[in-house]
Amino acid sequence: MTDKRELELYFHIPFCIRKCLYCDFLSAPGEGKTKAQYMEALIRETKERAGDYRNYCVVSVFLGGGTPSVVSPEQIRVLLETVREEYDLAEDAEITMEVNPGTVDERTLSAYRQWGINRLSIGLQSADDRELAALGRIHTYGQFLGAYHTARKCGFSNINVDLMSALPGQTLQSYLATLRKILALEPAPEHISAYSLILEEGTPFYEMARRGELQLPDEECDRLMYEMTGNLLERAGYYRYEISNYAKPGSECRHNCGYWRRREYLGLGVGAASLLGNCRFRNGDSLEAYLTAPLNVREEMQELTVEEQMEEFMFLGLRMTEGVSPLEFQNSFGKSMEEVYGPVIEKNMRDGLLEYRGRISSGEPARLALTGRGLDVSNMVMAQFLFP
Repeated sequence: MTDKRELELYFHIPFCIRKCLYCDFLSAPGEGKTKAQYMEALIRETKERAGDYRNYCVVSVFLGGGTPSVVSPEQIRVLLETVREEYDLAEDAEITMEVNPGTVDERTLSAYRQWGINRLSIGLQSADDRELAALGRIHTYGQFLGAYHTARKCGFSNINVDLMSALPGQTLQSYLATLRKILALEPAPEHISAYSLILEEGTPFYEMARRGELQLPDEECDRLMYEMTGNLLERAGYYRYEISNYAKPGSECRHNCGYWRRREYLGLGVGAASLLGNCRFRNGDSLEAYLTAPLNVREEMQELTVEEQMEEFMFLGLRMTEGVSPLEFQNSFGKSMEEVYGPVIEKNMRDGLLEYRGRISSGEPARLALTGRGLDVSNMVMAQFLFP
């Protein structure tokens, strides 16, 4: 039994083979020398920060990007060894790595598993090669199948597959074909993340759409894709535990659940964000500055006010289908949820967008959650929990 606080670690590895046309993440191709310098700086930051977190137990680790699998397996090994040497890593910690199907093989996947990575998140997006090409992805569906089955062979029993809908040239039929192909995998993925394409300012897709050069499914088709995702996955034994995430029972992404529940997390690497106590901060976006002095790039330190903490409790917690606990709110802020948000809750309940659901055996009151209709317009509902 330990009295240490729980901590999540996120490592940002910003490199990729080629930036996808829709991507607005902090990522770009990089030369081998730059990648090596970056991983050295990341390992240095990981070591030097460790002394500040002796009173924490690390319960999850997430390697994201970019495409972490484009750096050498040896560099991943050293990074994970550093975590084990410098931090109190829980015996059952979830350790996730994002991979692109075009960047892994049996040797690398076997090494990842041997070094303790126990969850893979594979960025497929579509099972249609024409749609993948339109997105600027570097892989084919055949390469995904090879990577997926090889990962199973190497001992990975917890795999997420990322899918996207409302893509250029995509039809309802081609999207449903993608879903059915993924559900037909043997064994099927434990977790599926399914998102609609969002046109982010500054991306090639955004500019193409602005010029009228991007042919996207219409709003009705987008809506049908969204509805069919939930229907098909539910029938296949997945449950929707968050707005865009579906899992077999017990296979929810523990790391991401920590974000939505406001668990403390430390982000390491260029551009990585953190939440410690009630302070949010992030590392700057300059790769050059990070390579030069990885310990001197923190910026945007924000000590959250009580009102900001309440806002986050609500709009992050409501992303999860289990909803938010009135008892936790009361214990955290010394006020009832109804006292602070009563009119907002009442209005959305009248509109059929929020409901009180379930009762825990300990006697805790039912949780406040989005209804099915509320999930459809979640951004509009959650925005109402922001103070003016």
